[in-house]
Amino acid sequence: MRNAVCSGSFDPVTLGHMDLIRRAAQCFDQVWVCVSPNADKRSQMFTPEQKLLLVQTAVADMPNVAAELWPGLLADYAISKNAVIVRGVRNGSDFDNEYQLAAINRHLRPGLETLLLPASGPYQYFSSSMAREMIRYQQPLENCLPKEIIPLIKKIRENIREKREN
Repeated sequence: MRNAVCSGSFDPVTLGHMDLIRRAAQCFDQVWVCVSPNADKRSQMFTPEQKLLLVQTAVADMPNVAAELWPGLLADYAISKNAVIVRGVRNGSDFDNEYQLAAINRHLRPGLETLLLPASGPYQYFSSSMAREMIRYQQPLENCLPKEIIPLIKKIRENIREKREN
């Protein structure tokens, strides 16, 4: 069985993430979406559990895709799933960063492979940071987020506002 891991902080999952996950699902028997914390990202909008729920909702129509939280090293997660790592790259900066991470992962776990897929044209400028700004300023979300998660995001944000007011 050929397995792949698509990882990220998914704060929130975007149409760009979904494009990468769908493309991986066409190439592999099983795709594991690894929702992991990112220590470099200080301003998280969603809790790990909320991010997992959003990803699970977004991939629900893909029978060979499952999502899990993982607080440890991505290399360890990929090894536990007997999988290659699939990462998307939008530009040269992404490529440089992902190339370095792939080398580190291979050093940590010899034989672990990383495949870098270029972002599809319409998603080259998508980022979770951009999506968070759209959410924060109550802008239309249909062009950057999977339609299935938009009601969940609105509900989560509503609950946060209600807690602040009380």
